[in-house]
Amino acid sequence: MDEETTVEDLPGVGPATAEKLKEAGFDDLMSIAVSSPSALVEAAEIGEATAVKIIAAAKKLANVGGFVTGDVIMENRRHISKLLTGSKALDELLGGGIETCAITEFFGEFGSGKTQITHQLCVNVCRPEEDGGLNGHTIFIDTENTFRPERIVQMAMAYELDATSVLQTIHVARAFNSHHQMLLIDKAKEIAKEFPIKLLIMDSLTAHFRAEYIGRGSLADRQQKLNKHLHAILQFADINKSAVAVTNQVSAKPDAFFGDPTRAIGGHVLGHTSTFRLYLRKSKGNRRIARLIDSPNLPEGEAVFTVSEDGVRD
Repeated sequence: MDEETTVEDLPGVGPATAEKLKEAGFDDLMSIAVSSPSALVEAAEIGEATAVKIIAAAKKLANVGGFVTGDVIMENRRHISKLLTGSKALDELLGGGIETCAITEFFGEFGSGKTQITHQLCVNVCRPEEDGGLNGHTIFIDTENTFRPERIVQMAMAYELDATSVLQTIHVARAFNSHHQMLLIDKAKEIAKEFPIKLLIMDSLTAHFRAEYIGRGSLADRQQKLNKHLHAILQFADINKSAVAVTNQVSAKPDAFFGDPTRAIGGHVLGHTSTFRLYLRKSKGNRRIARLIDSPNLPEGEAVFTVSEDGVRD
């Protein structure tokens, strides 16, 4: 792709349309190439046929959507980075750490270590790559008021990092409902233009959806919105080469959706979209057990880690 090629160079995009697209967050070829015609129709007030042509041209210029051979994909995957968790056992279970351009889901009961892991990742991601970090910033979307700067300070001090500097790399937003939660991904795209966002955290992904869509009658609507939300998150990860860590709840008792108390909320939509799924549970004392439930390339297995004042460790 020619580095000089911009949104204005796409066929059917005049100055007015380009301005509307940019205002809606479609300010580069990649964001248009991976979008849907309906999203462009809504954003730029254009016809669907025009939107289809614009997306096709963007895909061609951005080299998106064509067939490639396996060796090309293998070469592309060499650019995938891994973010260390603080526990070597957990990193090994994950094939070397939390993978960029993928969604890693941690689900389990209250107190199983989900939020502790998200806080640890916030600290780790700002460290240099030689120390297992990604030398980047974090977007933390907080749906249950779980973010605690005091915990970040403890974890940063354990690594002898300047706690204030670490806190300045974490961009936190409180999501008050599922609609607001979805809008915050658009806001995250804007922040990613100013800062090197290498980690997106959503704690928790499903709490608002679960609270707002109750009963079987609302299940289809809930799943449709959750699916759209997850694909927006994946798109963000791909464009910014970021790691994504989401937490999720389990069924505490038989309900309208699931009867299994160790089963994650979100059904097949979440199951198919999360790249790596880990079930966390408590053990003795400060020990926690992580079980890798699903992965495209790693075997199922378990890892034992601890949660102490210093953070997530072996």
